[in-house]
Amino acid sequence: MSQGAKRGCCSLPCNETGNSLADLGGSRAKEKRVQVSPPLTRGPSAFIPENEVMQANGLDERTNLLVEEYSTSGRLDNITQVMSIHTQYLESFLRSQFYMLRMDGPLPLPYRHYIAIMAAARHQCSYLINMHVDEFLKTGGIAEWLNGLEYIPQRLKNLNEINKLLAHRPWLITKEHIQKLVKTGENNWSLPELVHAVVLLAHYHALASFVFGSGINPERDPDTSNGVRLIAVNNFCVCDLANDNNIENASLTSSNFGIADSLSELEALMERMKRLQEDKEDEEASQEEMDTRFEKEKKESLLVISGAFDDEIVSTDVSRYIEDPGFGYKDFARRGEDHLPTFRAQDYTWENHGFSLVNRLYSDIGHLLDEKFRMVYNLTYNTMATHEDVDTTTLRRALFNYVHCMYGIRYDDYDYGEVNQLLERSLKVYIKTVTCYPERTTKRMYDSYWRQFKHSEKVHVNLLLMEARMQAELLYALRAITRHLT
Repeated sequence: MSQGAKRGCCSLPCNETGNSLADLGGSRAKEKRVQVSPPLTRGPSAFIPENEVMQANGLDERTNLLVEEYSTSGRLDNITQVMSIHTQYLESFLRSQFYMLRMDGPLPLPYRHYIAIMAAARHQCSYLINMHVDEFLKTGGIAEWLNGLEYIPQRLKNLNEINKLLAHRPWLITKEHIQKLVKTGENNWSLPELVHAVVLLAHYHALASFVFGSGINPERDPDTSNGVRLIAVNNFCVCDLANDNNIENASLTSSNFGIADSLSELEALMERMKRLQEDKEDEEASQEEMDTRFEKEKKESLLVISGAFDDEIVSTDVSRYIEDPGFGYKDFARRGEDHLPTFRAQDYTWENHGFSLVNRLYSDIGHLLDEKFRMVYNLTYNTMATHEDVDTTTLRRALFNYVHCMYGIRYDDYDYGEVNQLLERSLKVYIKTVTCYPERTTKRMYDSYWRQFKHSEKVHVNLLLMEARMQAELLYALRAITRHLT
């Protein structure tokens, strides 16, 4: 049980004069925040018009109650505002995040926020880094640690390898990585501590995908005259990429695609969904055919490229939290590399294996994560753009399973031919970018797919991508822990 993690007690140590470290941390937090440029658009998102976020069924009394109950920052931040478009999901999200950051658990509070910073830094997510720099200091974290990884305890440094692999190539995690972390010694991790750390790392890698995928703007700061922190421009601020030469995009989008085009695109998608449903009732594909379709989809995902970003520059204020900044996502199914076995979901599932292991070592988090995964997977309003009474199950499943396919996870009973029929190329580019290298996401990519769909439906897509990614990372890490235990 961590000191001061229990709800309702003060977790802030005080100095001799009686001031809490939160007061002292205020000025330090400003010094340590990662540099960001001001947003080019108003509102919580650079992609979604402000009035659409406000009008969507969120920001009502229910949302305010949830924020009061479960907010870790004590206010309605931009992520929460955008997620509140789907209030049911928001509740699951806030409850699980609150549990891992605030409630009793194996790790001390400052460790939790520092691990969040380390995870967010892998994707240069200044939004999340800044949020947790503030929280780290408020919960009594040592300000010197914010100077970079060389200032932190060795046992936290030891998480660098698993952080890097989980964020970019989780299929490389083995039981040897686990054994190295838990082996006896003064810097070892207990298994419950390690599971808590892994859950936090996976949560914040995935949340970075949501931040970039939804164009979340930096928070407005009440301490400045125009409400936005004006510090020197950071190479990879959410908004620099999110706005992606806004004017050029607007003309590009409108000139290339008329309303008629996007309407016919919508009708064609609905027709394909209907046909898939009918084919399923008529005939079952053989197992051999299913195998072939998965391999085809896995190889085709290699051809989905999201721009040339060979030598990305990581700003110094982010790089202080990263070891090996050049390490990034590489396709699971790279040409000429057949030695990586596909992760057969039937052999190690979340429901039958991951859930019980995580719950045993870090009580109750399994239930909260399970509820969140189920919530997003089953969430539907039975609408598609302007159409009502639509069964969107096949579409939601294709989105979730495509993410897992890129991570080398395969469901024997799923026909991957559905992915190719339901997800057009521009959507695949968007999915791959948001999931594998979210810091490259642009407004152009967001605008380029499903042009007739509502913003709320695109936010739902981002929630699905985020949870599919988190579950994929957890499956690889928990399988390695299971192998260590057996």
